[in-house]
Amino acid sequence: MGATPVIPPRHNRLRPHACDWTIYKERNAIERLFNKLKHFRRVATRYDKLLANFMGFVTIAAIHILIR
Repeated sequence: MGATPVIPPRHNRLRPHACDWTIYKERNAIERLFNKLKHFRRVATRYDKLLANFMGFVTIAAIHILIR
């Protein structure tokens, strides 16, 4: 699909492949944000039926995480 892997190789690999560390750091930050969003029960279980309400709460939760 055109995706490039950005996970760094293991330290004991004989021929390590190239890794773009800036993209890896950005990917790590996004994964951590999703992990923190999952701690909000309303987001994890998706109580809201409408997409607009759900996305509104996801936005509020993300703002709450960034303010902390």
